[in-house]
Amino acid sequence: MSMMGTAVSGMLADTNWLSSISQNVSNSNTTAYKNAETEFSTLVDEAGGAADSLVGVATSLRSLNSLQGAVVGTSTTTDLAIQGEGYFVVTDSSGDYYLTRNGSFVPDANGDLVNSAGYYLMGNSAASGQADSIPTEKVNITASGDLPTASKTGTLSVNLPSTSTAVAAGSAGLPSANPSSQADATYTDETSITAYDDLGGAHTINVYLTNTTVTGSGSDTWEITAFDASTAAKTGGFPYTATDSVTNVPLATGTLTFDPTTGKLTSVTENGATTTSTFSIPVPNGQTLDLNVGGTTQLASLFSVNTNTTDGNPPSSLKGVTVSSDGTLTFQYSDGTSKNAYDIPLANVASEDTLTSFNGNVYQASQNSGSIVYGTAGTAGLGTVVSSSLENSTVDLATELTNMIEAQSAYQANSKVFQAGADLLDILNNLKS
Repeated sequence: MSMMGTAVSGMLADTNWLSSISQNVSNSNTTAYKNAETEFSTLVDEAGGAADSLVGVATSLRSLNSLQGAVVGTSTTTDLAIQGEGYFVVTDSSGDYYLTRNGSFVPDANGDLVNSAGYYLMGNSAASGQADSIPTEKVNITASGDLPTASKTGTLSVNLPSTSTAVAAGSAGLPSANPSSQADATYTDETSITAYDDLGGAHTINVYLTNTTVTGSGSDTWEITAFDASTAAKTGGFPYTATDSVTNVPLATGTLTFDPTTGKLTSVTENGATTTSTFSIPVPNGQTLDLNVGGTTQLASLFSVNTNTTDGNPPSSLKGVTVSSDGTLTFQYSDGTSKNAYDIPLANVASEDTLTSFNGNVYQASQNSGSIVYGTAGTAGLGTVVSSSLENSTVDLATELTNMIEAQSAYQANSKVFQAGADLLDILNNLKS
């Protein structure tokens, strides 16, 4: 009898419903778990007659991935949640890519960020400039800290007093001549900069500026001379002792030329070559520091230093990391400096609920979901990254327990229909005897 087959399909469907409810209840505390929903559809025997065309029910399981779970705070900086659309891109030990909302990331023994299900967070080096592209490397928090970076560029912007007394260019007391004592030196003003060598060693470089303007020449000139402060005489100045085979030579000497009408720098001459703003200083045991002095002026006011910066850094230990809302992971060092290390892009698909699920609360694109697109968090409809936070499961236990009662009642009703069909068959069998 068809009623018995129909009842059996109903019991199977209700069993599947109870199975999805059980799955939801068991994952009510799983980070970023999205509750599954059992959907019912009618089965029709198209070959049968009109009176016998309905033959039961079938079920399908749909994961409600588009639901937003509650974002709750934690004490771990690398715990990450997404507020809004999008998924983190992760990989397993085989190198296969997946999507997940489980952001419970901690560093493993190698410093790679891995979540509670064993999947590694993927990102792009901040230096690559590929913040919105498919991530290509594991996000690694190395405990070795920041490696040293040699200084290569810097900026020195000062005002040189136009009212200062000029020193004859041929004077033996000019800094470029490296006089035999501090008392013999003749210069107008002095400042210093800090630069780092190839191993991260800090070098103080004394910079002397001397008015050498010749009256009636049509332009105002200043000598600029740099010395390694560590080679200065014990009195703190001249003479400086060279650290190479050539003795009593400054690191660099040049001429600054100013427009006498505007006081603006017009050129820098060094070793016979002229530029508009660059004064190059070879850093001891390091690289050539191209110092931009283009903002230097010669005005009728006191000597002042407006800008004094150089790049490069010494080695320092890693103090911690921060992750901004756009997915930028920044290293914080013990010396107070910071560096953007990784960009963590988010991924999304057109139909999230049709993604293919895998163990560990991860997904891959399916034929129905559409292809994966990548972007920077907070742009193009993607959500934002919340550091020191995790997304809770979307399971509501009260709803699931209510559904359990309904599924149990439906299963019991279908079993009664099956029992009624069995009783009718017994009656028919008894009619034959």
